Amino acid sequence: MTVNKVKNHQLAAVIEEAGCTYQALAKGVRSVAAEAGELLRTSPSAVHSWVAGGAPTGRTALYIAEALTRMVKRKVTCSEIGLGCDGIGEALSADPIATAADLGRHLVHRRRAFLALTFSIAATALPLAYDHQAATETLRAAKGGGRAGAEEIATVRSLTASFRSADDRLGGGHGLSTTVAYLTDTVLPMLQATYPTEEVRRNAFGAAAELATLVGWKLHDLGREGAAQQYYLLGFQLACEADPAGHGAWMLRALTHQALDLGQPRHTADLAEAALARSRGKVDRSTEALLLVTAARAYGASGRSRDAARAILAAEDALLSSDGPVPSYAAASGPVVSTVASHTGRTLTEMQDYTAAERHYRKAMAGRVPGTYQRVRGLTIANLAKTVAAQRRHEEAVTLWHQCLDAMEGIESFRYRKELEAIQSSMAVYARRQIPGSAQLAQRVAGLAPHQATLAL
Repeated sequence: MTVNKVKNHQLAAVIEEAGCTYQALAKGVRSVAAEAGELLRTSPSAVHSWVAGGAPTGRTALYIAEALTRMVKRKVTCSEIGLGCDGIGEALSADPIATAADLGRHLVHRRRAFLALTFSIAATALPLAYDHQAATETLRAAKGGGRAGAEEIATVRSLTASFRSADDRLGGGHGLSTTVAYLTDTVLPMLQATYPTEEVRRNAFGAAAELATLVGWKLHDLGREGAAQQYYLLGFQLACEADPAGHGAWMLRALTHQALDLGQPRHTADLAEAALARSRGKVDRSTEALLLVTAARAYGASGRSRDAARAILAAEDALLSSDGPVPSYAAASGPVVSTVASHTGRTLTEMQDYTAAERHYRKAMAGRVPGTYQRVRGLTIANLAKTVAAQRRHEEAVTLWHQCLDAMEGIESFRYRKELEAIQSSMAVYARRQIPGSAQLAQRVAGLAPHQATLAL
C-alpha cells in the first residue's frame, strides 16, 4: 500500500524565511550534528524529502532546528517546523536545584541522548535577560533538612580541586560520571540545608557553581557541546546565588568562550560586555584582566579589531595593577598572566597578526611549566605551532607539534583529537613539500589517532 506524504509547509516556510538552498541547509545540519559528536551525511535530497513530508531519523530534527536558528537569527523549535517536540529544555528555570537534578538523571538514564544535545545559539543569550531574584525566592522557600557549614563547603571545594586536577591530567572523559554523581547526590542536597550565616550560604552556592562549571568543562572537552551548555547555564544560576557581580560575570565568560571555540561569535560581545558591566569595581584587577581579554576575543571574532586592541591593552593594564588575591573560580584557570597571554594570542591569530600572537603564546608557555596544566599547555603549544607555520617556519612548527603530542600523551579529549586531525591534514601537505620531519610526525599521529577516535559516550 502506498502512503501519501503530506508536505511539511511549516518546514518549507522557515527555509524560505532563511533564504537558503537545500544544499546550504544540508551543510548546516551536518555541521550542527558534528558539534554534537554525530557524523551525518545529510544531502540536499534528504532536505527535499523532509519538506515533502518525510521524517528525519534519530536526533536529526534537533539539528535541523538549530541549523535554521543560526540562519534566521532567531529561535526555531522542532515544533515550529513540524518535526515534533524539542526534548530537554534549555531555558533558565526558577529552580536551578531541580534543573541540576534533572540534568544528572538525564546523564545517568538517557546518557546517549543527553550527550548528543546540540549547542544552541539562542540559549547563549539567555543570561542577558536573566533575573536571579525569582530563583533566589524559590530556593529560600524550598528548605530541606539538616544544617551545613564551612566544613562541608571546604570538603566540596577540596574534592572539586581533586576532580579538576585529574581532568587536567587525563582529560574530560576521565571521571565524568563520578563528578556528576557527587554534584547530584551530595552537593545539591547541601544547598537546601540551613546555614549559620548568609555568607556561608553564598559560599555553598559558589562551591556548587564551580563544580557544575567543571562538569560543563569536561563535557566541552569531550565535544559534547549541548550538554556542556546546559551545565554552564546551571553554573551561571548557582553563581548568581553566590556572587552575581563577580562569579556571575565569570560564568558569562565561560559561555562566551564556549561559543567562540565553536566558531559561533553571535551574542559573545554582548555577553562579554555584560560580564564587564556587572563586575566593574567589584572584582580584583586580575579577574578584571581575564574578563577584558575575553571581550577582546569576542571583538576579534566579530571583526571589531579596534575594540579588540583596546580590550587587550586594558587587560594588560589591569594585570600591571593587580591588587589582591584571585577568587577560587578564577584561579581554577591557572596562572592569570599565562591565561591572559594565551587568549591574547588567540585574539591576534584571529586578526592574522601571527608575529604578535607567537610572542603571547610563548609568554603563556613560560607560566605553564611541564607537569602542570598539562592539557592547556599542550593546546597552547599547538596554537603556537600554527602561528609559527603561518610565518612559513615549517621545520620549527614540526618540532612544536611533536612537543604538543608529548604534552597531551594519555589525555582523553575531543579537543586533542581535533588537534590530531589538524596535524594530519598539515602533514599531508608537508609530506608533498618534503618538509624535514613531516613523515615521522605523520607516522606518530597515525599511531595516536585510533585511540582518540574511541572516545566513548
